[in-house]
Amino acid sequence: MREEEVQTVLKVTWIGFAGNLILSILKGIGGYLGHSHAVMADAVHSLTDIVSDIAILIGARYWSKPADDTHPHGHRRIETVVTVGIGILLFLIATSMAVDGLRNIQSPEATPPGWIAFWAAFISLVVKEGLYRYTYEAGEKIRSIALIANAWHHRSDALGSIPVLIAVLVAKLKPGWEFVDSVGEVLVSILIFQAAFKIIIPGLNKLVDGGAPEEKLTHIEELVLCTEGVKSFHKLRTRYVGSHSLAIDLHIQVEGELSVTEGHDICGAAKARILKGIPEVVDVIVHLEPFEEEEDDDSKELEIPEWEDKMENY
Repeated sequence: MREEEVQTVLKVTWIGFAGNLILSILKGIGGYLGHSHAVMADAVHSLTDIVSDIAILIGARYWSKPADDTHPHGHRRIETVVTVGIGILLFLIATSMAVDGLRNIQSPEATPPGWIAFWAAFISLVVKEGLYRYTYEAGEKIRSIALIANAWHHRSDALGSIPVLIAVLVAKLKPGWEFVDSVGEVLVSILIFQAAFKIIIPGLNKLVDGGAPEEKLTHIEELVLCTEGVKSFHKLRTRYVGSHSLAIDLHIQVEGELSVTEGHDICGAAKARILKGIPEVVDVIVHLEPFEEEEDDDSKELEIPEWEDKMENY
């Protein structure tokens, strides 16, 4: 990750951190004065956003470091680890909200929340939705799944304010219908579960050396075969070494009569074409082989050395 991208991550996250801290205090006061357990719980939800902000602020300092002797492929996977951690935190929040909502449906609160709780939740909804859009757009621009995951954390907090708003309005219009707050809380928890899985599953796939999708492989194939001097290629392997950092390993085949220098230049041209054509590729290893028109290396029949054949007579 380039220095300007790191600075973007830090800037966006610091803004989110300040917003979460202010909203936590605002909803805490509003929930206390408005006698709303839902708003108080929402304040705790905002505190969990602060935890993810701190994780990114600390993690960005490490995953942006260049490769060294102990981490020859760089530190980019730290971002993926932080992203999966945020997803797990979202999953735990959704579980807590679902359990709390189901329990409160059976035993709803007798005292409806006051208007101060409503306005605290409304302000939270507007601010958190704004933070979601700002953080998500920044994450998409620099291709940072950690920022995108944190954006969804903002969105989950915004969604969590909706049941509170509905509960206050329904309580004012229909006394005795306070259970609507709990029903809404369960519905919101389902949405947060969905967001958590969208973050966790791709992140885990990249942590276990998941490869590029089919359309990316097709793009790589086109770039390689368009390189002058490349007759064919095989043994293409890809793996993610970070959130959007792809490493590629492949074998290209050239005319066998070429010199080592000429073959090396073709390899360099193929590598440069891939790096330029696919920005998320950070490393390309190209192996050189002579082109064999009639038979492919992968389909060659295994030849038994003469000395092994003689051993079978003993």
